[in-house]
Amino acid sequence: MSTRLEGKVIAVAGASGLGGPAVVRRLAADGATVIAADIDQQRLDSLVESIRVAVPGAKVTGQVIDLLDPQEVHDWADHLEAEHGHVDGLLHLVGGWRGSKTFFDSRIDDWDFLHDRVVRTLQHTSLAFQPALVRSPAGRYAMVSAAAAHKPTAGGAAYAAAKAATEAWTLAMADSFKKETTADDGEPTAAAAILVIKALVSPEMRADKPEAKFAGFTDTADLADTLAGLWDRPAAELNGQHLWLTAR
Repeated sequence: MSTRLEGKVIAVAGASGLGGPAVVRRLAADGATVIAADIDQQRLDSLVESIRVAVPGAKVTGQVIDLLDPQEVHDWADHLEAEHGHVDGLLHLVGGWRGSKTFFDSRIDDWDFLHDRVVRTLQHTSLAFQPALVRSPAGRYAMVSAAAAHKPTAGGAAYAAAKAATEAWTLAMADSFKKETTADDGEPTAAAAILVIKALVSPEMRADKPEAKFAGFTDTADLADTLAGLWDRPAAELNGQHLWLTAR
């Protein structure tokens, strides 16, 4: 273990998704206190156990949270700050995809699904954790967006629109940090950043399909490196920025 993130308290929403395990493992290996959150108790227990095996001495716990329940998310944020004295990060890794072959075939219920899973969950975590991140000397909020939000395809209207909405919401949060968190030098102490990918690929996916190129995909380890590195960079440099992990 390193001490790079020693003393930092970081919550990870959607921790048992594709990118979650690598991110939680990296944060724990760098010394952070990590609270991994997910809706599925079994998957969460398996994740936490695997991290404790991979990183001896890891300070990682699991918390079952329904991110579609705003009061539950607010209570979670308040509890973490009360328990630890501060919360230094919320990494929003909740994803999901729905699409169609053509624009005409787009289904409004695909939008309904993505609105809840992608947009609403981010709204809830950002609103719940913003006050604690303002109070932290090094608050960080990060979400994973998609290149599709910047170049929508005909069959991906609902997905692109959902990701674009979450980006706009996160940029509004970034503006709040600029206005509400300032150090003695007048610079913000908290930052909200947007990581942009095409799609994620894990070592298991590469092993299952060794012939596949996964062109433009971002390795989960690279996602984890970037997220862990958010605390190495000044908030003013990060706040409101798009960090591209795939070709523009």
